[in-house]
Amino acid sequence: MVAIVAYYRVSTDKQNRSGLGLEAQRAAVEGYALGGGHRIVAEYVEVESGKRADRPQLAAALAACRLHRATLCIAKLDRLSRDVLTIATLMNGGVDFVAVDMPHANRLTIHLLAAIAEHEREMISQRTKAALAAAKARGVRLGNPNGAAALLTGCREAAAKGGAASRQRADQRAAQILPLLRQLEATGCNSIRAMATALNVQGVPAPNGGVWYPEQVRRALRRAEA
Repeated sequence: MVAIVAYYRVSTDKQNRSGLGLEAQRAAVEGYALGGGHRIVAEYVEVESGKRADRPQLAAALAACRLHRATLCIAKLDRLSRDVLTIATLMNGGVDFVAVDMPHANRLTIHLLAAIAEHEREMISQRTKAALAAAKARGVRLGNPNGAAALLTGCREAAAKGGAASRQRADQRAAQILPLLRQLEATGCNSIRAMATALNVQGVPAPNGGVWYPEQVRRALRRAEA
């Protein structure tokens, strides 16, 4: 028997409320588990576009897989493979996975998908540069005629939005890790240093993708409890 963590994704709130697509994914995963005699220990639902790499529920599902030593199970491979960063997150997560629609897909398959996506991104960049060079050769004036001063306001706005987005991601990560920290407290890990050590032993990645340090645990607790 294999422990399974199910991950489902729909693109809109409307689909989430109606169950459109979600129920089909759940039925596929439950059928796979039943047919193989596996046990679903947790499930996570993401309401997000396939173009977005920031997937809080996917991160939570991967953390649950490490906690339960489970396999990540998805109904369709395209629930993960539309964005190269999402693919990289799965590849570097140290978690086994299975896609019901491609049960024989493995890390090599994911690696190939990531390579194809990376190649396509490079080709788009090259085509864009070629088009700009051709326009410049025809005498088209590129860029803002007012220079960098005209972009100052936009840069400030972008910086403010970027800071807010970073804080939001940090708050989300803190909320995701809080249940694990509470479980550690219940098992006797009452110090910040002991919690950091336990998280590293379990293979739970720190916010920066590396190892946990006591100060990171302290900040996560402060954010989650704020």
